[in-house]
Amino acid sequence: MEITRVCVVGAGTMGRGIAQVLAQSGVVVTLTDQRQEALDAAMASIEASLQRAVSRGRISEEDAALAVSLIDTEVGADAARSSDLVIEAIVEDLDAKRAVFQELDRIAPGHAILASNTSSISITALAAATGRPDQVVGMHFFNPVPAMSLVEVVRGLETSRETVDATCELARKVGKTPVEVRDFPGFVSNRVLMPMINEAIYCLMEGVGTREAIDEVMHLGMNHPMGPLALADLIGLDVCLDILEVLQRDLGDPKYRPCPLLRQMVAAGRLGRKSGRGFYTYD
Repeated sequence: MEITRVCVVGAGTMGRGIAQVLAQSGVVVTLTDQRQEALDAAMASIEASLQRAVSRGRISEEDAALAVSLIDTEVGADAARSSDLVIEAIVEDLDAKRAVFQELDRIAPGHAILASNTSSISITALAAATGRPDQVVGMHFFNPVPAMSLVEVVRGLETSRETVDATCELARKVGKTPVEVRDFPGFVSNRVLMPMINEAIYCLMEGVGTREAIDEVMHLGMNHPMGPLALADLIGLDVCLDILEVLQRDLGDPKYRPCPLLRQMVAAGRLGRKSGRGFYTYD
């Protein structure tokens, strides 16, 4: 199937990034949220991101203006009625996502694919909340969406080949590289990444090294673009905690037990870049 109209549900960091890359590739997008304030903030962020790209010579003023013109905003999810694909990008909570998928299944046309940007929650469980489990798929973008090339395409137990193929085709259309994986907790990306981040936090808690030392070892020694503590701040410490809890619960293995320091920092509201303070402090 050809996907020409997309609805993105959730105007947070990931939702606005997804809407931007879709629009930059000529896809008509409606970005939805429960609050008008969130939509206004998202559009301001998208316009600022596009202007930065213009100032760096990556796109023209005309291309930036065209991308903005292709994004509509709407409170509520009614825009799903005219969409070929709906991408859910709300909080990483199973019950909240299932409720959204139940609503989308009722609203979206019969041919529409329902995708989730979840980083760890079961696609099969979300699909079971709908009457179209063969048309439910994971479409896991990475932050920051405009800069990161990977999209993890997650095939649930009932997801059809046609749904996976259409999702991969759209990912390629917007300049991303789709990689198909099966529906297991954390998929591939976070099942490998989160234990590393968690162990880095244990190293900090136990005094093995300073935050700078831990990050520098991984940056220089393993050739990672940034260290695991700086990366955790970028992802969001609350998101890291949520993913580790999913891994521990669904795989039943104590090796995924979140570090107590991570829990403590989330409880204190030190969530990383988005709160201005995590393992590092941000302006």
